[in-house]
Amino acid sequence: MFMAQSPETLGVGVAADVMLPRIARVRGLRLDGPETWTLDVEDEGNAGSFVPGQFNMMTAFGVGEVPISFSGDPSNADCVTHTVRAVGHVSAALTRLEPGDVLGLRGPFGTGWPMAEMAGRDVVIIAGGLGLAPLRPVLYHLLAQRDRYGNVALLYGTRSPEDVLYHQELRSWGGRSDLEVDMTVDHATTTWHGHVGVVTTLVPHATFDPINAIALVCGPEIMMRFAIGALRDAGVADEAIYLSMERNMKCAVGFCGHCQFGPLFVCRDGPVFRYDRVRTLLGVKEL
Repeated sequence: MFMAQSPETLGVGVAADVMLPRIARVRGLRLDGPETWTLDVEDEGNAGSFVPGQFNMMTAFGVGEVPISFSGDPSNADCVTHTVRAVGHVSAALTRLEPGDVLGLRGPFGTGWPMAEMAGRDVVIIAGGLGLAPLRPVLYHLLAQRDRYGNVALLYGTRSPEDVLYHQELRSWGGRSDLEVDMTVDHATTTWHGHVGVVTTLVPHATFDPINAIALVCGPEIMMRFAIGALRDAGVADEAIYLSMERNMKCAVGFCGHCQFGPLFVCRDGPVFRYDRVRTLLGVKEL
């Protein structure tokens, strides 16, 4: 049953603030994959105020708005970064912006990755396709304070080598001795010399202590379901697995009901959930 909140539940002041976009300006953008652009946006007074895993509502004026996760360095106080794939009218309009153009931002919204809980523990990051974008701020944070964490492994899978995001950073990260990077593609070309297969096949080969590990998963939902299974088979507890459920978000405040997931709203209660909290919901077919 639809369980949207009323404006009174949200609070008059809160509703007034979060429903109005603030004006921001594109500082720069670059192509980071097929039809995928990363935008650096000047967001005066709000840059550096997000938690990895949260999202902004981005407005292409005259077209509409879409929820897009933060994908930049959370310590950067000069601008915010979002990686956008052109899959609809709004996202396509955002990728056509040029330096100096204006757009609207609302946020940050949602829950983030469990940054405090990671201290002193091994961290396993599993990303599928564009799911690497919401996890990139986590990597920036972990590498900036590397001595606070145990083993860190990034397991990344895409459909093809052409779909790999952030080529330069992946090469740089792969050259570090304190970060394990393993990649795979579903379909290889003659120039690909890495793994071929689904990303879950990388889990048994990653270096981590399942008793002391936290796992972060983001990607297509079918991929996340299998990744959870692989992590559980490796001995990672359900309460140590977190996933980002970025599905059907529209208003960002749990009002419109588009992202209702059982008794939860992804935009308000997520998008990051601890697996044991949504375990039974994920098991419901077509929910």
